[in-house]
Amino acid sequence: MSSPRVLLVDDDPFIRTSIGEALAEARLDVRVAESGEAALGMVGEMRPALVISDVRMPGMDGLELLEELRARGSGADVILMTAFDDMPTVASAMRGGAVEFLVKPLDLDRLLEAVARVLQDRAARARDARNGALDAAAGAASGTLIGRTPEMIAVYKRIGQAATSGATVLIRGESGTGKELVARAIHDLSVHAREPFVPINCASLPETLLESELFGHVRGAFTGAVNSRRGCFAIAGRGTVFLDEIGDTSAEFQSKLLRVLQNREFQPVGAERVERTEARVVAATHRPLEQMIAAGTFREDLYYRLRVVEIALPPLRERAADIPLLARHLVDRACASLGLTPATLSRDALRAIESHPWPGNVRELENCLIRGVVLAAGKVLHVEHLSIGSPQDNAGSTEHATLDQNEAEHLQRVLTAVRGNKSRAAEILGVSRPRLNRLLRKHALE
Repeated sequence: MSSPRVLLVDDDPFIRTSIGEALAEARLDVRVAESGEAALGMVGEMRPALVISDVRMPGMDGLELLEELRARGSGADVILMTAFDDMPTVASAMRGGAVEFLVKPLDLDRLLEAVARVLQDRAARARDARNGALDAAAGAASGTLIGRTPEMIAVYKRIGQAATSGATVLIRGESGTGKELVARAIHDLSVHAREPFVPINCASLPETLLESELFGHVRGAFTGAVNSRRGCFAIAGRGTVFLDEIGDTSAEFQSKLLRVLQNREFQPVGAERVERTEARVVAATHRPLEQMIAAGTFREDLYYRLRVVEIALPPLRERAADIPLLARHLVDRACASLGLTPATLSRDALRAIESHPWPGNVRELENCLIRGVVLAAGKVLHVEHLSIGSPQDNAGSTEHATLDQNEAEHLQRVLTAVRGNKSRAAEILGVSRPRLNRLLRKHALE
């Protein structure tokens, strides 16, 4: 039986030699190409089972090569590799049909493991690759998620995979890890990116109002319903309804949501008619749903309906290597939002940021840096601008803080940073003005 044919594409001769030799030692039939154009000229005659390509190359890049291979129906599986591991690139690669994405400098053992896995699973796989590289929607998603660690690369891959279908997605992670950003990225990379993305926080509304927000209501359905109102599912069309903190909903509401997921229909409050929906549901929670199912507070059938695709976000402390990159991005964004001169992080500030445990995750880090930018007046941020001490100093004060306490503190810091400008505060927090007003009333910060 002949060895599987592998086509290696990279403009770097050292990479072609080192990886080519490693693949040959693994008893694979290896051919090499120095460009995407050269690779396309070899594919028809060679008929490779696997193409391993760099992303950034002169002329045709790896994403364009992937697209052309799919357009020609080559049938080859594709592994992409690059030193530029931003979220849109990874998501676009997975969305276009790549089976793996590896970050340079490459670990040859990891590469060989990936190659072996791809070749072993090749016969069983049935991937529906969509043509096209990142479209305008990718621009909306770029910059929202920052990180180069393997944990975040895995998240980017799952975003790209989830975006290719209308499957329900469950996003899990601690508060402040960026669950809504992931939901928005999935929507922005989907075929319905131009349809509305409608977020709603299930924990911030009483059950009767939550139903009205999601399903709408008719005039006179309840006290104060002076006019009929469309709900989130009607507004979303074929877009996305994002249900944040789904674990905080009641059993009655869960039953009604299950009907939407099963039958794709809902009933506005007080209405006799039933309406249809084509919206995708993306839900998120920080709660342990499996334990809630065992305790009888969350429906098991709803859990499986929501968890068609699951994305688990790592806490910031588990991807500490991303903190410097993330911090610089957040500082730049804070300066732009506040209209300040671009600031930089001093070495002492960066060391303090890297050593802090960040129990509030990215949200806490952003809050800290916004305050620092204001106090530093858009110049150099030193540790005294950040109000963080050593992990030991902070452990006692944050370990037992409630979610409400962290939320109130974050709101106060942002309001202070923008000098009470609610529009600017809502923009920084990523919420609407009505939701910001509800949060301010909730924490008596009006």
